[in-house]
Amino acid sequence: EAFDMVVVNLYPFAEGLTAGESEEEMIELIDIGGPTLLRAASKNFESILVVSDPSDYSEIMSRNEYSRDFRKSLAAKVFRSVSDYDQMIANYLAKDTQSMRISGEIKQTLRYGENPQQSANWFKCSGEKGLHDAEILQGKELSYNNLMDLDAAVRSLQLFDGHASVAVKHSNPCGVGEGISVLDAVTKCLAADPVSVFGGIVAISGTIDLQTAEKLNSIFLECVIAPDITDEALDLFKKKKNLRLLKWPDMMKSDFSRSVQRSILGGFLSQSADTVESWGKEWEVIGETPSNEVKSDIVFTWKVAARLKSNAIAIGRSGMSLGLGMGQVNRVDAVKHAIERWKHLHPEVSSPILCSDAFFPFPDSIEIAHKAGVRWIVQPGGSIKDPEVIQRCKDLGVNLVLTKTRHFLH
Repeated sequence: EAFDMVVVNLYPFAEGLTAGESEEEMIELIDIGGPTLLRAASKNFESILVVSDPSDYSEIMSRNEYSRDFRKSLAAKVFRSVSDYDQMIANYLAKDTQSMRISGEIKQTLRYGENPQQSANWFKCSGEKGLHDAEILQGKELSYNNLMDLDAAVRSLQLFDGHASVAVKHSNPCGVGEGISVLDAVTKCLAADPVSVFGGIVAISGTIDLQTAEKLNSIFLECVIAPDITDEALDLFKKKKNLRLLKWPDMMKSDFSRSVQRSILGGFLSQSADTVESWGKEWEVIGETPSNEVKSDIVFTWKVAARLKSNAIAIGRSGMSLGLGMGQVNRVDAVKHAIERWKHLHPEVSSPILCSDAFFPFPDSIEIAHKAGVRWIVQPGGSIKDPEVIQRCKDLGVNLVLTKTRHFLH
């Protein structure tokens, strides 16, 4: 007797990926019979109803009859899902980069893209942890720009091991704080550049309590995201109805170090994600030996610089960004901009750390930084003018740290 309906749930390969199962376990999660049965039934959708997604069960049970178009749509869904399933397995097993396919399941149709005249969708990748795992506790639906800034904020925040907070505008950190508590970190983050932080996105590494919520409520923000939020804090946030509030328990645990893709005309680029060392073995200090306090300031400011758009300069001290210069087409202007922000926002702070995401091609930036009062400069090195830059630091009494690793970000 012919079948009227075929229902198959494939082995949970995506869930295994998310859980970080061993290779042996992942091999066991490769479904063989399920895709074969689904494909065969879908080819015969004219006479068989084929179901591959549990989210369709309720609609199927509520219908009295199934039109050809409905059965055809379910068959199309099967071929898409089986294709995605096979591609996920291929990506897991692949040892080369001769071909790559990217597929995603729509999470949300967005109101518009970067600008109102642009249409946009939000897709999630099977087997990947990400922003789609965050629970939106209050506020309007997320926009394209919200998602871009949330992504930038979380990627920056993940560089820090302790209590930290990052504020982002237009995908650039504009305030970064690290402290002895979540409240301390948030206080520094907001104080770093209050004008720029206004209307921005703030990511926080720990639980938001009532005191921290009061601090956050003191300024207009688009979004706040954290691993957890206390009930008292939630009640307070309700007074800010337009604030988008997100809770993502695994935010600081998720691994985003595998690869990054970006579209270009006629194709896309793929690269491994950039990682930032806390104090690399190859780092070379030219000048006095840094104290533990100076080392801590160097590592903090270096991490801030690594997540700014190039050309980037970060000035910081005591776990707070003081002046940030980013997105400049020459390094001298980035230095000048960062110094101007420091002097305007925090003139009381002396002798901060200045970090550059790439080498200084000429000694001019060193001279400008020294004149402003900088005594420690951190940069990768690697310029043909390195000897001149190093000698100028020595002449001026500026301590120099060469990290040997560049952190361009475009």
